[in-house]
Amino acid sequence: MNIALHTLTNFGPRPLGSLANQAAADFIREQFRAAGLEIEEQPYACTAWDVDEVRLRLNDEPLEVEANVFSLPCDVTAPLVCAVTIAELESISARGKILLLYGDLTRAPLSPKSWFLKDNRDKHVIQLLENIQPAALLAPPTSTDYYGQFTEDWELDLAAATVPHKVARRLINNTDSPVHLNISARRSPSQARNILARKSGREPGRIVICAHFDTKINTPGASDNAAGVAVMLELAKRLAQAETRFGLEFIAFNGEEYLPIGDDEYLRRAERYFSEIHCVINLDGVGPALGTTSITALSMQEELEADLRKVIAAFPGVLWTELWYESNHSTFAMRGVPALALTAIGTRNLAHQQHDRAEGISTAKLEECVRLVEAVLSELWK
Repeated sequence: MNIALHTLTNFGPRPLGSLANQAAADFIREQFRAAGLEIEEQPYACTAWDVDEVRLRLNDEPLEVEANVFSLPCDVTAPLVCAVTIAELESISARGKILLLYGDLTRAPLSPKSWFLKDNRDKHVIQLLENIQPAALLAPPTSTDYYGQFTEDWELDLAAATVPHKVARRLINNTDSPVHLNISARRSPSQARNILARKSGREPGRIVICAHFDTKINTPGASDNAAGVAVMLELAKRLAQAETRFGLEFIAFNGEEYLPIGDDEYLRRAERYFSEIHCVINLDGVGPALGTTSITALSMQEELEADLRKVIAAFPGVLWTELWYESNHSTFAMRGVPALALTAIGTRNLAHQQHDRAEGISTAKLEECVRLVEAVLSELWK
């Protein structure tokens, strides 16, 4: 498992469509192949994004700034206007100006345009921004404690950047001075891939074990989610030649962090056999040395959940937790497939951060996850 963990994190950030993302997909495919499993690659179109330089100046003073993922390029000097609420955003004139949003408007990241779960508030903000057409958008980090960029949408045609809170305050106090923002960035057509591996069982039907391998733009993603992939690959290796009641399908999902999500491509291809899936086990965020391994169940019959809780009770270092939805297991659970989600609690500050590195992962906790899934599988195919 350590080899897979270190190989993936050594690729560095693995955002959708990047060269590192492609290298990670190749590595996972070859690990599945070495285990003797049947392989399927599921390519689909996506947008890659690269940035060379970002500069922000107030008068002639350089200020700290970071381009938002998928930002359009810009080189603009313009007046600054600010908005703190939707009502204020509705009332200001910002066309051709640099627009600074803060406060209630930036309490959470703005949902991408294509995200089917975005609420009416986000829909309205997106529409306002597109109608206003500012020359560029600035915002401090959002109130979330993990990766605080306000926008990260390849379909939102805006130049956008994030500034530290101290820079946002300085700009708000100097709205009479022109601001210069230069973002040298580019979007380009690219390709993403899910990597699948399968083995047959004695009886019809299958159990899915999955983990996503892409990352945010800024992180090597050890806990999110090289560790989950490492556990999945170890399970694939151990179970490839074992006799099992049901078939096993291992899915290395792409596009969990940015749209378009790999789940959609999987669903399109899996339509003919989706009803045969008995259960899905998702690994996302497992293994931090200072975390507690946790598990929860979604869309599961009470009797089966009760049996699985008994299995988990044999692992005193593991907690059964409340439902959470922010990963690939929801794709299955919302369609009626019983789902188990493994993660770690107490280490949320690792997700989407530059310091989410391999040295923060515990080999013992990864092995705990492997043994936990093996025990769950034994219960599922009794």
